[in-house]
Amino acid sequence: MNKKEIKERIEEFFQDIVNKHPKEVKKIKKLGMSINYKLGDLRKRFCKNCYSPLIPLLTCKVRINKGIKTVTCNICSTKNRWKLED
Repeated sequence: MNKKEIKERIEEFFQDIVNKHPKEVKKIKKLGMSINYKLGDLRKRFCKNCYSPLIPLLTCKVRINKGIKTVTCNICSTKNRWKLED
């Protein structure tokens, strides 16, 4: 597969991340790493520890405090933090 096909596959995968298994997310992340493709904002859609999809009110808790968004995974209790842009 070439880079263009891999990028399309990654974009297509994240369109329907709600029904994905953590093992599938890990495989797609490794596929992107193989061609040095940065996920960017797509990385905010899954837990950085257990790779489970982060869906507000179902699999995670979202909190915003002082310009920092904290998403706590309900599966592994890992806190994912991102700075909110102005």
